[in-house]
Amino acid sequence: MKLGINGLGRIGKLSLWHHVSRKHFTGIVVNIGREVGCGLEDLASMLEKDSTYGRLGAYLYGHKCPQVIEELNEKDGTMVVDGIPVTILRSARNPKDIAWHENDVKLVVDTTGGFTDPTADPDANRGALRGHMQAGAEKVVLSAPFKIKSKGLEMPEDVITTVMGINDEMYDPSLHSLISAASCTTTCLSYMIKPLMEKIGADKILSASMVTVHAATGSQQVLDRLPQAGAVDLRKNRSILNNIILTTTGAAKALALVIPEMASIGFMAESVRIPTSSGSLIILVLNLQDENDYPIKRTVINDIYRDFAGECTYLQFTEKHNVSSDILGAPAATVIEGSETHTRTAAIQVNLEHVKADCLAPGADPILNVPVTQAVVYGWYDNELGSYTNMLGDLTVKVAGEML
Repeated sequence: MKLGINGLGRIGKLSLWHHVSRKHFTGIVVNIGREVGCGLEDLASMLEKDSTYGRLGAYLYGHKCPQVIEELNEKDGTMVVDGIPVTILRSARNPKDIAWHENDVKLVVDTTGGFTDPTADPDANRGALRGHMQAGAEKVVLSAPFKIKSKGLEMPEDVITTVMGINDEMYDPSLHSLISAASCTTTCLSYMIKPLMEKIGADKILSASMVTVHAATGSQQVLDRLPQAGAVDLRKNRSILNNIILTTTGAAKALALVIPEMASIGFMAESVRIPTSSGSLIILVLNLQDENDYPIKRTVINDIYRDFAGECTYLQFTEKHNVSSDILGAPAATVIEGSETHTRTAAIQVNLEHVKADCLAPGADPILNVPVTQAVVYGWYDNELGSYTNMLGDLTVKVAGEML
């Protein structure tokens, strides 16, 4: 079975690395829709080298690596990457015009970030995600959350958002054609939340909030530049090399799609971009309702994560005092930094008169003391290769396996 990859940005390129290493697919067809440099040799050079992760050969074999990109054919747009035939398509940008059918590609991973609306018409001028199926694909995996642009439209029945190990069992191959792998932040966050829900219970999570300290992405500017007409957030045009930049994240909304119980919990999510190339961190703050004789202490929370990590390879637990560069390439959705887990338990006073006065008996004390623990948990994730691309690769292989 061949795999199609649309786009050769950060996730597209690293997905190619992942699947060349994995060798699950007999061939890979990559669509970039334009010429690169002076020809295929320049494209191969960019594939082989990476400023964050080094050389492809070293990624595959270590420092004593052989030549891994060979047999370049400029006319046909083909090469062999570590034994896997790779075809580069350089003519079509619109998904419906990409030669998936001609290249016998039935499964496509769209990594462009440009086609995220599952309701968009495949014949739209600028293209749409469903255009891939018009071009011959049977399934499309999206490396981003779905975003419906037209207000009032519901998510189509053939669409699902999944995170491997969290809700991938909800994927129905007979029903779902468009599958979102959520985002790198949602993937990490889901593995920080799920163990606590399973052991402590969703009903004891009173509220939660998170901030992701996130590495730079390709949408940010290297140097300051003027914003486009109508731009409402001027910070997006400031230099990521020189600034910590406040921005937004859709992780809270996407999290409710993969863990539906989160919809009933008050949750806030914020994002801060920092000048690093990869390696990000979620700081999760939870307010947990205690039982009087069972306060939720730091050791309790760390034991929950430690036990979960022993059963699930997608979560790792460490107390090794990591920094962001240590997490590069780490093959886990989340790496819990257990040394920085903190809790504080206190009795919160709730005045029932401010909530619902008619629930009080005449003369009763309106003040209710509720034992609550505030917990802070830190979770690392390599937002490019280690966490997100590896998880995306696992989802892709799962979808492929159920197409046969």
